[in-house]
Amino acid sequence: MKGLEGFPQITPVIKLEHEKINFGGLWHSDTAYLERPPMATMLIARETPPRGGDTLFANMYRAYETLSEGMRRMLDGLVVVNSSAKADVTRTREDRVRDSAKDDARQEYVAEHPVVRTHPETGRKALYANGGHALRFRDMTVEESAPLLSYLFSHATRPEFTCRFRWEVGSIALWDNRCTQHNPVNDYHGFRRVMHRATLKGDVPR
Repeated sequence: MKGLEGFPQITPVIKLEHEKINFGGLWHSDTAYLERPPMATMLIARETPPRGGDTLFANMYRAYETLSEGMRRMLDGLVVVNSSAKADVTRTREDRVRDSAKDDARQEYVAEHPVVRTHPETGRKALYANGGHALRFRDMTVEESAPLLSYLFSHATRPEFTCRFRWEVGSIALWDNRCTQHNPVNDYHGFRRVMHRATLKGDVPR
């Protein structure tokens, strides 16, 4: 996506009054389909609906640490294949996405990352598979991978791992993509919501 004119590193995230689907409207970690996903994401609210439009966050440290010992042992050796094509189903207004894409943007981005990654600063392990981008496990089919991935997606977003952020104009949220998932709640049909997003360069998940 192209950034704002004069500020190419800031991307607008907009839902218009007539739109029913919001951009990125499911649990995910930003652009896990890139070889080097962003370390962190920052959003600032420019226009907010009179009600709704909150963002949910989930702690992936807790998601991993509360799995059984046997499950953790199995996941530690698995790699997940992530694709940007899967994220297409959550996009709002394909005409706007198409018109604002960068000139060198590819049709699909695919990257393989460990299902469990070790945070390079804290040394803690975190679950790193999300429903927006994870297609299958490496060396497995989509069908073979589906039952375990479905369980992990559900487990990762249990209510006790989550918090809810309520936006006001000028609110800023900054989160660590290496150990967090988020979900923008789509409950404000008929109203406009405008956010500006900046991401921080990350490393290769390990």
